[in-house]
Amino acid sequence: MPEILVFLLIKLILVIVIFALWMTMVPLLIWLERKVIADIQVRLGPNRVGPFGLLQPIADAIKLIMKEDITPALVDKWVYGLAPAMLMVPAFLAIAVIPIGGVVTIGERSFALQIMGLYRGPGLFVPELDAGILLVLALSSLGVYGVVLSGWSSANKYSLLGGMRSSAQMLSYELPLGVALVGPLLLAGTLRLNGVVEAQADYGIWFIVPQLVAFAIFLMSGTAEINRSPFDLPEAEQELIGGYHTEYSSFRFAMFFMAEYVNMVTISAVAATFFLGGYRLFFNDIVWLQPVWFVLKLMAFLYLFIWVRGTLPRVRYDQLMKLGWKVFLPVALGNLLVTGLVIAFSPANTILVMSIVGALLGIATFFGLSYAIVYGLRRRRPESERRVVEPTRAGVSE
Repeated sequence: MPEILVFLLIKLILVIVIFALWMTMVPLLIWLERKVIADIQVRLGPNRVGPFGLLQPIADAIKLIMKEDITPALVDKWVYGLAPAMLMVPAFLAIAVIPIGGVVTIGERSFALQIMGLYRGPGLFVPELDAGILLVLALSSLGVYGVVLSGWSSANKYSLLGGMRSSAQMLSYELPLGVALVGPLLLAGTLRLNGVVEAQADYGIWFIVPQLVAFAIFLMSGTAEINRSPFDLPEAEQELIGGYHTEYSSFRFAMFFMAEYVNMVTISAVAATFFLGGYRLFFNDIVWLQPVWFVLKLMAFLYLFIWVRGTLPRVRYDQLMKLGWKVFLPVALGNLLVTGLVIAFSPANTILVMSIVGALLGIATFFGLSYAIVYGLRRRRPESERRVVEPTRAGVSE
């Protein structure tokens, strides 16, 4: 068999396996989110369909597919039908550069457990994509078009407001999210995701320690980027009746739902790769166990996202924008400045110095963000602007 056909066959197998892994995570996440939030609220959650309610997501999917697909009369039909795909397709394409394992060698052929990864065979060498993280950030930014166009094309004012909110929110939080990743990239000295993982193994420490501030900024900015609670302002049902997907039903609504969870998996995968050593658990671990370690770290982040949703209330929109521009972005830039100075003036002890500095900055950032969220963002109205309603004799204002 020609070597190019072997290469294409191996890549096809990797596409099927990794795509199946991501798609399996969606129903699992739906079940896990309902069970975890039910546990937080002292409820049972789904427990009727299948053992422990495990088949409930499949029942929900069948129900959504079989529902009537209603298209309002005044929508822009082409854009209205295309918008869910514009949100879902970039979410799936981003997984192509995320490594779930190291290099596997079978006979005289070696390949990385990554769709756009290394391949080496007799007479054929295909390198890993050099700037893989740039592709992830570029594809994540394309998702805003699906949200904005779905709100604009729905001929619904609430949907339009949700799309406008999303455009401002996602564009604002892309900046601190991208800047937060530059610190680990400086320590790794490469834009390749496999290079970031191997750098953490070479240093003997995960980047969450020297880049604790960047980790906090990335996690919170990523939560806002994918519209998860407490930053789910584009679909706030109390204000917008569901926001940008109010006019969608049946499978088109399911595509928005799936895109949210796939984006959550992608953000968790990037966080595990940059801050928790990726697919490496030990420094010389078994290559066939590396996907297991990666999935375990992935599930830890996904559980954290669900935990946050069941714990924190939604913030106001003005608080959301203040956090992005006045808190997250300056802190991310400050962390980048400190990282650059440490690398420039202490190249021999970069990791040791950054671990100490990162721990101190992380503690300061934690208390600073806590103060900003709890006290700093709450703006009391001046006494002159407050309206005092005098009670009537019956105790009811006139």
